[in-house]
Amino acid sequence: ITLLLLISSPTMSEQAEGSRGGLFGTGGRFSGQVDPIMEKFNESINFDKRMWSQDLRGSIAYAKATQKVGILTEEERDTIVAGLEKVMEEWAAGTFELKAGDEDIHTANERRLTEIIGPLGGKLHTGRSRNDQVATDTRLWIVEAERDILKDIATLLGASAEFAREHIDVLMAGYTHLQPAQPIRFAHWLMSHMAAIQRDAQRLTELIPRANQCPLGSGALAGNAFGVDREFLAKELGFEGVTSNSLDSVCDRDFVAEFLMWHSLFLVHLSQMAEDLIINNMLKCVDMADAYATGSSLMPQKKNPDALELLRGKAGVAIGRSVGLMATLKGLPRAYNKDLQEDKVPLFDAVDTVKDCLAIATGVIVTMKPNPKMLLKALCPEMLATDLADYLVRKGVPFRETHHISGACVRLAEEKEISIDTLTLQQLQEIDSRFEEDVLKVWNYEESVERKSSIGGTSKARVLEQIDQCVAFAQKLNDA
Repeated sequence: ITLLLLISSPTMSEQAEGSRGGLFGTGGRFSGQVDPIMEKFNESINFDKRMWSQDLRGSIAYAKATQKVGILTEEERDTIVAGLEKVMEEWAAGTFELKAGDEDIHTANERRLTEIIGPLGGKLHTGRSRNDQVATDTRLWIVEAERDILKDIATLLGASAEFAREHIDVLMAGYTHLQPAQPIRFAHWLMSHMAAIQRDAQRLTELIPRANQCPLGSGALAGNAFGVDREFLAKELGFEGVTSNSLDSVCDRDFVAEFLMWHSLFLVHLSQMAEDLIINNMLKCVDMADAYATGSSLMPQKKNPDALELLRGKAGVAIGRSVGLMATLKGLPRAYNKDLQEDKVPLFDAVDTVKDCLAIATGVIVTMKPNPKMLLKALCPEMLATDLADYLVRKGVPFRETHHISGACVRLAEEKEISIDTLTLQQLQEIDSRFEEDVLKVWNYEESVERKSSIGGTSKARVLEQIDQCVAFAQKLNDA
């Protein structure tokens, strides 16, 4: 009881030295100051200041919209717009000064506007809430970020495709279950990863129209009381349309959740490529450039593929961001709740991480050096066991039968502790009499990959098709 009395006592309240700032100061709803710890806990200016440009653009559009419905005169509109442009210049020049009470980017910009043009700045927020304001800023910001990322993806795709073309004749081992499977082209392996990245680009492109809808004019939750033209606002800000329900508009963060889901899958794909390269680097099949490797503080001989390991590690953190936001959203009632402030840090971190990973992945690929001799050394004749089965298929033997026959050849070679390609024609014919002298031509890696000539296969012509398609895809992204 004593503790409760102390906590609620006026004496302790009077000791708080926090400031509510000029926009939310005492004299309105509140009679006391905010606890300094609460002030720090509540503010978002340290991270949402990244949206200064989007916030000011939204305010300029809103000033124009309120003039159209008579809230502002033309002169007042022009004064406010000029003031906002002055604030924008300060941000761009790095001279904008944050002050105590700047809780978020919205209050900071409005406070500075009022300092520049006087009390008229207080008219700007008429009918507008920070709820629809932050939703607008975040949508503008994320659409710009997504379009930038698509350009970076185009760079990765284009660079990787040309790297694959340069090494089109290099063969390597293909694996399933990390066991030797079949020979493939190095270029075919690289383009397999770029196929996944192209799907990622398609998915990201599909997110933009849903994110690019204007919530401005939705107010706190119930809509705008002054009849502002929301379609005008959407056009001014470059949105594709307007959101359909004001209540949903202020609390919808699907576009953030979708991006976080997207970035987690994208980084999973980069992680898979990184893992492949880590293994091939260990086997000396691929050499990483010094620019993307580090040494050991103890062992002088070490050259660690840290860039690849970090690419692999980032994927786990990305999945955590996505799950974290979904957990935040799952229990929220309609409409806006302060929990939604927690979408910004994972969003900004996700965008930064994706852009960094794209730059690193592109750099790693264009500077790495495949080692044809070591890649060839990793090939083994047992990888041609399927080709041996296919040989008999071409002679009219059902594949299920040839599969067993080829398996028997593999077992015989293992029992004799020799390579399967050294089995004599006589030994092969003892297993199946339909083997003829031309079977010895099966043991050729180049011919094996060339036989895989259907669309998407590892023959040279088909891999070149994949490369050309990837280049065209990247160019389309750049042109969008």
